Order: sequence, then structure tokens, then C-alpha cells
Amino acid sequence: MSENHEKITELADMMEEFRLAEASLETGGFRIAFKRRSATKTVSIESVAVEDSGSSDGYSEAEQPDEVEVPKGIPITSPMNGIFYVSPSPSSPPFVREGEPVSAGQIVGLIEAMKVFNEIPSTVSGTVIKLVAETGAMVQPGDVLLYVG
Repeated sequence: MSENHEKITELADMMEEFRLAEASLETGGFRIAFKRRSATKTVSIESVAVEDSGSSDGYSEAEQPDEVEVPKGIPITSPMNGIFYVSPSPSSPPFVREGEPVSAGQIVGLIEAMKVFNEIPSTVSGTVIKLVAETGAMVQPGDVLLYVG
């Protein structure tokens, strides 16, 4: 296994262990950056060869990561680790749909943790702007499930 591969694996493991949103490593003209996406928790890997160009941060304007567009509204987030479900059973309709009104305290989904289904209530009243988490997705505390506006 190459030295760089070992460093990448170690960096990825540290991100998972410490639940880091971002991490990067620069060594010997090699730069790797990880950035976690909030809803699905996939890790994006960006590898850029670094040259001494005289700029203070080692990036050119074209290498800057793109801004992620965040939907407007108030995020309803996961309070725990588990598997998210949008309905009480596969044959049941979802608790909420995009464009539908939601009331504070209304159940918007379930999170299964240790074989227990936990109801997730909305913290605000409004209209569901965007459902972010998908049924069956593993979520962690702070992950956005949906946006209400």
C-alpha cells in the first residue's frame, strides 16, 4: 500500500472517529481534502497537486470548492443516530411531503435506533420546503432531515 493511500485512509478514519465536517492533509506536493455532506454523510475526496505559485493558500481561483446552495427555511435536524423513515410503514403515506403545511409538534418522520422507533416532531409551523433525508438513510445528530419555511 502506498504511503499516500495510508495517509488518506488514516485521515478518513479520523474524520469518522471525531465526526469532523472537513479535514485536509498536505504533504510533499500532494493535497487531499475531505468534506462531509450533511444529509447523506458521504465524503467527497478532492485531490489537487500543489505547486509553489507564490499565493498564500496554495489555491488558484479555479481550484476553490463550489459553494453548496442551502435551501431557505428552518432546518429540522436529527436528534440521534439511527435510520430515518418518512412513513410509519412501507405501505403507509409519508408523514409530510414537500409543499405541505406542517405544525409545531407534528411528527415528520421516525428514526430507528436500537430497534426502537423514535418519533421526530417538527419544532416549527410552516410549509415543508425540502425533504433532505431519504427513507432508509443513516442519520446522525445534527443532520438536516427537512426544511420548513
